[in-house]
Amino acid sequence: MLSAFARWLFKIAGWQLVGPIPNLSKAIWVVASHTTNWDFFVGLGARAATRVWIQYLAKSSLFTWYAGWLFRALGGKPVYRDRSHNLVDVIADVFDQNHYLHICIAPEGTRSNVKKLKTGFYYIALKANVPLILTGFDWPRKQVILSEPLYVTGNYEADMVPFYAFFSSIHGIKKDWLTQWEETGIIE
Repeated sequence: MLSAFARWLFKIAGWQLVGPIPNLSKAIWVVASHTTNWDFFVGLGARAATRVWIQYLAKSSLFTWYAGWLFRALGGKPVYRDRSHNLVDVIADVFDQNHYLHICIAPEGTRSNVKKLKTGFYYIALKANVPLILTGFDWPRKQVILSEPLYVTGNYEADMVPFYAFFSSIHGIKKDWLTQWEETGIIE
């Protein structure tokens, strides 16, 4: 019922899903550029449109006593940035323990401008042997664009070339990590 409502809102707001919807039991959905709180709602609509149950990682401060239940019901998992633990190993183990699991990660880690991506998503995919589904929010065209599954090999620089090229093709705000690559070809 809630998914049907989210699909309806996504469509009525003029958004559309573009690209292949993967038929996979496991994947990491990488979303960029994350620039506004509205990304969350567009993402919920896009998730409903894919008909794939995609959970997401979010900062723990969102999971307050009064709103935590809602974020959890919508598939959220808190990330405690103030604690020292190896999140890559923890999430890779969760992938190993589940037959079906899709997780969304925003590698910029913030809505603010960033010069460098957080790389945890890459190392989780490598360790868990799951593909990345690149997901771009094209705000000017009101499209959520999906890539073909991208499998990583352990050669970070080579694996990231199609990653950067995909996000470079998305219209809208581009943060420094992407504009630097467009200008120099250097992946950091």
